[in-house]
Amino acid sequence: MKAIGIIFSNIYDATMGDLTKHRTMASLPFGGRYRQIDFVLSNMVNSNIARIGVITKYNYQSLMDHLGSCSEWDLNRKNGGLYILPPYGTGHTSIYRGKLEALYGAVTFLEKANEDYVVMSDSTVLCNINFEKVLTAHIKSGADVTVIANHEKPESSRDRQDLVLKTEDNKVVDLTVNDEYDESVFCGMGMFVIERKMLLKAIYDSVAHGLFHFEKDYLQRQFLAHRITINVYPFERTVLRNRDVSTYFRNNRLLMYQEVRKDIFREDAPIYTKVRDEVPTFYGEDAVVNNCLIADGCTINGTVENSILFRDVTIEKGAVVKDSIVMQSSCICEGADIYYTILDKEVLITPGRTLMGSEATPLIINKEERV
Repeated sequence: MKAIGIIFSNIYDATMGDLTKHRTMASLPFGGRYRQIDFVLSNMVNSNIARIGVITKYNYQSLMDHLGSCSEWDLNRKNGGLYILPPYGTGHTSIYRGKLEALYGAVTFLEKANEDYVVMSDSTVLCNINFEKVLTAHIKSGADVTVIANHEKPESSRDRQDLVLKTEDNKVVDLTVNDEYDESVFCGMGMFVIERKMLLKAIYDSVAHGLFHFEKDYLQRQFLAHRITINVYPFERTVLRNRDVSTYFRNNRLLMYQEVRKDIFREDAPIYTKVRDEVPTFYGEDAVVNNCLIADGCTINGTVENSILFRDVTIEKGAVVKDSIVMQSSCICEGADIYYTILDKEVLITPGRTLMGSEATPLIINKEERV
């Protein structure tokens, strides 16, 4: 059995503040050289899903620039490949409010497909997963929908997940939305497997009744009415959920741990990204670098600790960067100090400036700003 892929690129943009002011959640830079969409897109390609639709909403120019011809993912092909599905592509005149309305704008893509199943995924949950195994488990279970989920340890009682699932033998016996949870239940990862024809029927029926949330308006309603059965596929490897700015900041820095990197960047299932030919990073005589992820093309003459530097970043002599994320082509001038800060692309920090955020609320400097 074959499946097509659907990736939602804009669903949670509002949770990232200024980081998604001019880009989609899917094209948000992550880990020094990647974009968030690279992870789920690579997972689908590695799982032999050859027809993938990316549903967009707005601010998707950077996403299209990043994907280009999709040759890095081997999706520049005559049969199948990657399809950008904009909100007005089928003649609809309103911006979608949830996944069901987003899928309604992609019904032509779904109807023309020959595959029997659909694998749907958010772009906010980063992991390395084999969707072929998920599809096999879904078919074997006989359930109408499979939700990929894991046991997530909440940081506080206020933490929420979209789906909280209580199970018996991986069959869902209770399903709540935006509820408190603990490690005894499963937390949905925003990844689903469903039969294509069933999904099309769900889209038409739900939109006709003014429903637009897939999790709450379809899964929960239909499950509680005993109209569908739901199976859980337990995922036990590393999962990085970028729910908001603080988790995005923390998860970037988690990549500095070798065990996390090894579990996500696996040799047998690579994470692909847009290739850029850059010179190696230059380290000057006065450079001090400890516990960092540093991409190609950087020039470092200052001090960098516990930080992530994207391509072409310049750290001048006497500058100090600690516990921060510095995106592509930014420059920290001589004598400047930054702590717990996220610098977007092409930011200039002038000499002698000091910027300081905190681990829970990092300071964000917008793209191309001069401080």
